[in-house]
Order: sequence, then C-alpha cells, then structure tokens
Amino acid sequence: MIPDYRGEFTGKRVVITGAAGLIGTWTAEAFHAEGADLLLADNRPGPVHDLAERLGGQAVVSDLGTAAGTAELLAALDERWPSADILVNNAGVYPRTPVATTDRETVEQIFAVNVFAPYQLARHVIATMTRTGTPGAIVNLSSGAAKRPTRTGGVYSATKAALEMLTRSLALETGEAGIRVNAVGPGFAPGSEVSELPEEHVAKMRRAIPLGRTSGPGDAPSAILWLCSSAASFVTGTTLDVDGGRTAGDFTPAPSPTTPGGAS
Repeated sequence: MIPDYRGEFTGKRVVITGAAGLIGTWTAEAFHAEGADLLLADNRPGPVHDLAERLGGQAVVSDLGTAAGTAELLAALDERWPSADILVNNAGVYPRTPVATTDRETVEQIFAVNVFAPYQLARHVIATMTRTGTPGAIVNLSSGAAKRPTRTGGVYSATKAALEMLTRSLALETGEAGIRVNAVGPGFAPGSEVSELPEEHVAKMRRAIPLGRTSGPGDAPSAILWLCSSAASFVTGTTLDVDGGRTAGDFTPAPSPTTPGGAS
C-alpha cells in the first residue's frame, strides 16, 4: 500500500520513462493517486496512450535508444512545463547475452537506453530545475544486477552499475541547488518481462528471495514516492534496494524438518 502523502504531490510535475512497463505503470498509478500531473514516455504507442488516457496525463512516444527519441521527449517536456518537479528514469532494456559474444552495436544500444538516456534527461531536468529554482528530485531505476552479475546479463549489469555511480555523482553536483538524486533497485516482478516466464522459473526466483515473495505494485513505487517526498529531504546519492533481501547475499531456504539434514 502506498502511504498517504496528504497532498504533497498534488500538482507536482512528474516525468516517467518506460511508463507502459509494469513498474512504470505502477509508479504512474501511485503518483496519479497522489494528484500529480504526469508526462508518460514509452516506445510502445498503444500502451502508453492508453495509460495516459486512463490517468489523465500526457503520452509521449519516444525511443530512448536513439538521440532523436530522447530529443523528442525533451522537446515535449519543455513545451509542457518550465521545469519538471520529479524525473523517474525507469526505461531500460535487458537482452540476455554474454559479454564475450555481444557485438559492439548491441552493447552501444543497451548503454544508450540504460545509461546515456537517463544521463541526458537528468542533465536537462537539472538545468531547468536550477534555472527556475525548483528543488526537485530524480530517481533512477537500477537493479540488483548492478551488484550481482549473471552469466547472460553482464552488459546489463555494467549499465546498472554505471547508473548507480551516475546517481551518486549527480547527487554531489546538485545538492547545493536543493536537487536530490537517488536510485531504486526493484525486486523481481514476473510481469515485468517482455515475454511470459515459466512458472518453474518464477518459483525458482521466489525461493531465492529471503522474504519469500516476488515484488508487487506497492513495493518499488512506495520507495520512489518516499524518495521524492519531504520525508526523504536529507536523502541523496543512495540506492534503495527494494527486493526482499535478494541483494543481501546468497540465500538458501532452511531445510524443513522432514527433509534430510532437517531437524528430527
């Protein structure tokens, strides 16, 4: 459940990229419930327009893997507001490909969406916040993969590690202007994948989470809204992992009393 911020976000100008994805949609719904004014960006025209119509926001169709797509989003932002109050860099791509066999073009595409686009958007929003005296907040969506690489996701892990360092660097640069920059590492949410995941894979992932469940609609959005709120006014340059303990370390469930090695 999202806390009641008692009107703190009413009328706040919020930009969310990757808005038509699962976590993007949950986050947009959470801000909408708090009365925010939304600019929702995604490269999927139908889903992002449907979401914007449902929540009363503006949809922008843009491919953040290209310079032109990022420029289109920035132009739409400038046309709508003098400055945003909040930027949520949620858009990301996760092709499963080993580092050693990934061609340069693919690596550049992953970095373009996961690192360079958030950098460009943050840079632009910071400039408008500074010019208009807006004490805003930026939240970048990271991943446990920044700390726990896999054999088929090394490039993705590298982009998320870079995004976390970018978050910290921007926090150092913008604190004096009253702008806070943080990151959230959401937990495993089965519906966030482009393709449907087999139940056995979901069950395996669930067993690896100390709290014993996958991420739901109140988890990452709660952290994002909190980081953007006055309750977190002294928080900047940090990554908040909201993953049920997944990144805390290797986790093996305790054996049950009826299994070999369990209590008798």
